[in-house]
Amino acid sequence: MAVDLGGTKTEYVLADETRELARVRGGTIKRMRTDATTAEENFTQAIRELEQMSGVSVRDITRSCVGAAGVTVALVTDWIRKIFAERIGGSLILVGDVEIALDGAFFGGPGVLVMSGTGSNVAGRTAAGKLTTAGGWGPALSDQGSGSRIGQQALRDTTLAVDEERETTLLPAILKLWNLRDFDELVAYANQVPAPDFTKLAPEVVSCAAAGDAVAQGVLRREAEELAHLARLVIDRLRRVDTRSDWLPDLAFTGSILEHVAPIREGIVESLRRELPALKVVPGMVDPTLGALWRARHG
Repeated sequence: MAVDLGGTKTEYVLADETRELARVRGGTIKRMRTDATTAEENFTQAIRELEQMSGVSVRDITRSCVGAAGVTVALVTDWIRKIFAERIGGSLILVGDVEIALDGAFFGGPGVLVMSGTGSNVAGRTAAGKLTTAGGWGPALSDQGSGSRIGQQALRDTTLAVDEERETTLLPAILKLWNLRDFDELVAYANQVPAPDFTKLAPEVVSCAAAGDAVAQGVLRREAEELAHLARLVIDRLRRVDTRSDWLPDLAFTGSILEHVAPIREGIVESLRRELPALKVVPGMVDPTLGALWRARHG
């Protein structure tokens, strides 16, 4: 069994050596994001669906791999180990979500993966298997190119456009989304404590950019450049420790922003290829669950 444990949802795949038998999406079982009762209910529902779809008892599973953020946090790992020992057969491999995402792209080999959804991170792995990352320090400190950062930067650039007396369709779009009457209400709403969910603004930014709004386009362009900068840092680290002078790691993408926001994805590639024209990009989006499945199969 392969499990990609996220903060809002959890993906499960049950498979044999050659094919998937069942795939289920359930609520989060991450104990930093939900209480023990809800986590157990979500887990119970998911494994029940896996058994119904596959006709296989989870007691007969020989090996599971769980990839999760926060694997250094005892609250997360202790609960996972306990529930798997009680409910699931076989052995358990518990690793970070970065590792299963890299395995989904490169199957144990070297490469660089850019991840961007609600948050963001860039990870790389050397030919010797050593991991290195850049970014991923949360919304207050980094998360370049993420849904949260796009929303926050859109607010800042919209405010600057107001100061500079420039028109932008972002302002009415944000007011409508948040059901606000005017700019003064926006200032109060955006600065409230706790803060609103800035991630919800990202689709408005994408829509305004596609319609030609210069402010929205600037937001996406800058966030792509900043994610590209992090990717370049990781690429350079991998190249410094590789014995091949002309070697260049492949680049892969995963996450909802990179899947659905083409200007971010394309902007990253364009920025990196200015100095690295030979850069190869893995087509499509990486499915981290398949990385967890690869690990479960290979041990």
